[in-house]
Amino acid sequence: MTIVATLCYIVKNGKVLLIRKKKGFGAGKYNGVGGKVESSETIEEAAIREVKEEVGVLPRKIERAGLVEFYSKTDIPDWIVYIFICRKFEGVPRSSDEAE
Repeated sequence: MTIVATLCYIVKNGKVLLIRKKKGFGAGKYNGVGGKVESSETIEEAAIREVKEEVGVLPRKIERAGLVEFYSKTDIPDWIVYIFICRKFEGVPRSSDEAE
């Protein structure tokens, strides 16, 4: 099984917003904003949805920045993670039940 996910790094004035995940994969760790792609959405739609859900801002433009693949020789699922950068967004970042 392979999980497809996104990570979006929000950049403003040369600073990158990192979140601390409250639950799920990566709980307690710092990272960009992201999560799993749902079957009915594109990777871009997933990246935008995750940013809105986790930090409450609306991305106006996202750029693809990379792709990371994690493979496991155990029963842990493989991951394909699409990396995005967002420099244009509306709103002020806030904490949520998923991230602070």
